Amino acid sequence: MEENEIEMEIGRVPVVEFLIQSAEHLHVSPIVKYSAFSFLADRFFHSLPTFIQAAGASSSSWLLRPVTESTLQLFALISLWISTKIHNSRPLSVASFKSLAHTFIKDQHFTTRNFLEAEVLFMQVLNFEIGTSNIAFFFLEDLWVQFKGVARVGELISIEVCMDIMDLLYEKEEMSVHFRSPKSLAASILKWEFPLLAWVNFVTSCKEDDITRLVTKILKHVLGPT
Repeated sequence: MEENEIEMEIGRVPVVEFLIQSAEHLHVSPIVKYSAFSFLADRFFHSLPTFIQAAGASSSSWLLRPVTESTLQLFALISLWISTKIHNSRPLSVASFKSLAHTFIKDQHFTTRNFLEAEVLFMQVLNFEIGTSNIAFFFLEDLWVQFKGVARVGELISIEVCMDIMDLLYEKEEMSVHFRSPKSLAASILKWEFPLLAWVNFVTSCKEDDITRLVTKILKHVLGPT
């Protein structure tokens, strides 16, 4: 199986949109949402084809035979569930996610046992690596707070707009690859929102040419035809 075969067969956008929709319905914090994005889009999608190949058809979980949009939606909920366990003092219950799945995943009914099995499988695909300190949202929020502290014009920068841009970038594989360089991406998103922000280059030590190129790609993606 080619590395991007799952995305091509199922479609990345519906699963990303489902994660965004689920995060809104559950009223999770931005850090929970973007940690879940990191787990699912940056790591799970990238590692799943190799995991399936290594496991072999006979030993793969029924959740992967075949990989369907419904199972990917289940894994999107699992990514949010794990994220709430990391970031919330009182994580959301499995019942909350099961109820959401019952409402929005129409062609498959998932039991509590299915959720527990999917969680273990999800963690195995990620090789139990669930650190969240190196995600773009952390750097973006930190830069935004710093800039508000040093310049009154920082109040003009909308963190909500920056997050909207981040959501859009996750939809397509060619843009989501930049989340693997989270500091540069965060700097570029902030500079996209405030184009004359030379301060970003200074405080992040990112090369101005690299940031400018990435900002141009973001502009083309966000403002281009869909």
